[in-house]
Amino acid sequence: MNYTETNIKGVWILEPKVFEDERGYFMETWRSEDFSTHIGPVHFVQSNESKSVQGVLRGLHYQCGEYSQAKLVRVIRGRVVDVAVDLRRHSETFGQHVMVELSEDNKLQFFIPRGFAHGFLVLSEEAIFTYQVDNVYAPQSEASIKWDDPTLNIPWPVEGLQLIQSEKDLRAKEFKQAILFD
Repeated sequence: MNYTETNIKGVWILEPKVFEDERGYFMETWRSEDFSTHIGPVHFVQSNESKSVQGVLRGLHYQCGEYSQAKLVRVIRGRVVDVAVDLRRHSETFGQHVMVELSEDNKLQFFIPRGFAHGFLVLSEEAIFTYQVDNVYAPQSEASIKWDDPTLNIPWPVEGLQLIQSEKDLRAKEFKQAILFD
């Protein structure tokens, strides 16, 4: 596995070593010892999967307080653009984002530590998105920021797509109203 830290400290792109032959491929997607050596100790407690059609934009989501979550995300079918936004009030990169394309072809993974909002946009006809988190889902601690917030100015590649969002995401708050992390 190759580990590359992004321009925001703590946010990583992971590139697995893929072994392919006439049967298909094999790759190791996560190993505790290897992950701890490169990124630090994280104890994943829940694994999630979603299937979405083209144009679905999920996020920008996060959980607050004791239910904050670190995530290791990847796409096993299709293609998405994935975004992490730094909500750590005292960070040098506060309010900045990292954007990466994840796909079944590139097999990249994206590690997002606690203190970040997260979202993705489906670019392919459909996508299956899977992720591990280090804390359980707690709806009472959930919050969302508008995907198109003018302060964040994230260049989502939405041209030509008919966006599909949940009611929750349509009611998301602006960045200036977001609950932040210390």
